[in-house]
Amino acid sequence: MQVVNPATLNTPPMGDLRTPDPALYRDVMGAFPTGVTVMTLATPEGTRLGVTASSFNTVSLDPALILWSLALKAPSLAAFRATDHFAVNILADDQRHIALQFARPSDDKFAGITTETGTTGAPLISGALAHVECRTVARHPGGDHEIMVAEVVTLRRRDGAPLVFQRGAFHGLIPA
Repeated sequence: MQVVNPATLNTPPMGDLRTPDPALYRDVMGAFPTGVTVMTLATPEGTRLGVTASSFNTVSLDPALILWSLALKAPSLAAFRATDHFAVNILADDQRHIALQFARPSDDKFAGITTETGTTGAPLISGALAHVECRTVARHPGGDHEIMVAEVVTLRRRDGAPLVFQRGAFHGLIPA
């Protein structure tokens, strides 16, 4: 194992640090693969909404908490702010079409999608690898996004491979 002396790294002086170019930032962050989820909810009036999100992560085991973020310009943001319960649908590697359908504007993103109603009333997408039903406990500003922290209410999973997003494209996983 080679040990690298931090003093020999080519690190710019602090005065040279600046805000990254948005295109470079997107390219660098795109190197990190993420799982693909669809966040779904049902409003008290019965309207079903959903949005594709790769900004999903675990926060805590005790209590069981997750977080995700939604763009401030997203048409569904008001509904996610007004409705505390939602579901995380962790997509399987054969559900690319579902990820795309929920990522695009549409009057009915659920058209042709088979769902069942979860414990919280949120729609659960059939065939997903996992469903995590949640209750929002905190919201935080996050630049051009809103970060939502939620407590896990109920969850379930099935076997299979996840859908992954990296460098602007969907992928499956190949065991190492």
